[in-house]
Amino acid sequence: MNTAWLTERWQQWREAAEDWLGGKNSFKWVLAALLLYLALISILGVIWSNQPDNIPVYDSSGQPVVIGTATTNMLIAVSETLLDKPGGFISNDITPPGLFMDNMPAWEYGVLIQVRELSRAMRESFSRSQSQSTEDPALAKAEPRFNFSNNSWAVPASESEYRDGIKYLKRYRDRLANIDDPQAQFYARADNLRFWLASVESRLGSLSQRLSASVGQRRLNTDLANDTAARQSTQAPADQIIKTPWMKIDDVFYEARGGCWALIHFLKAAEQDFAEVLDNKNARVSLQQIIRELEQTQQPLFSPIILNGSGFGLLANHSLVMASYISRANAALIDLRELLSKG
Repeated sequence: MNTAWLTERWQQWREAAEDWLGGKNSFKWVLAALLLYLALISILGVIWSNQPDNIPVYDSSGQPVVIGTATTNMLIAVSETLLDKPGGFISNDITPPGLFMDNMPAWEYGVLIQVRELSRAMRESFSRSQSQSTEDPALAKAEPRFNFSNNSWAVPASESEYRDGIKYLKRYRDRLANIDDPQAQFYARADNLRFWLASVESRLGSLSQRLSASVGQRRLNTDLANDTAARQSTQAPADQIIKTPWMKIDDVFYEARGGCWALIHFLKAAEQDFAEVLDNKNARVSLQQIIRELEQTQQPLFSPIILNGSGFGLLANHSLVMASYISRANAALIDLRELLSKG
């Protein structure tokens, strides 16, 4: 490297900056302020990257037990944590340090996906006694709010839409325990629980595949397997190589980590609301095993970067480790849904 050329260019730039700012002292002050600003946003970026603490499950001891309170409270608490954690909601930031962060926005997106899935189950299943019954008006307004874009920073901002969703969830929760308003209900039935777990199963399966693709895989096309009459819109290759782009590997990892964090809380709340259903099916231990598998995805990460070794190579592959835990949880989830379907 030609150091003389670099030194000359730096001297020319410095002299031009001093002339523009009106002297050497002004240049030094501006340079110091710039360095201080960079240090400040770097520190903030580190602080804002920390995952929030776990949320305790609603404790109904000493109070009248109202079915659905634990699940509804947990959905509200997770949604509020998403917005009120250090740094707030970062996914739609247009200024530093949020503008330059990608791991925490990916984590937020994983949490948001699980919030959307549970709010949809609340609207379409948990609050309805049968397919022909009317939906709860508060949940009908809450669910679409959480499906608003996560990167809108103004008119309206993502946070304002999500806070509106939380507001409607709180209205539903308050009406649950109101004996004068029997229209607000939470039906803890096995088929309702299976409805929500089906969407969770699909999400976990997708995350597992995306995490496994960190090292690249040649996969056979099984889209039409087991059905000789099945057809699809356009022809697809019999096999293809699936590989996550190098710049997206950490995003997929943190999305999975955020989704599992939210799911752990939701499953713990569901264990409380669906206690009798689970005990009747002798399925409580199955749910607890799923929670235990997912808790392994939240172990502290001691590496400054997400390593992407070749699986059996010298370096670790954090994505494959995460995929292993999620796959085991998903397999247990399939067994739980099968158990709930039996009489």
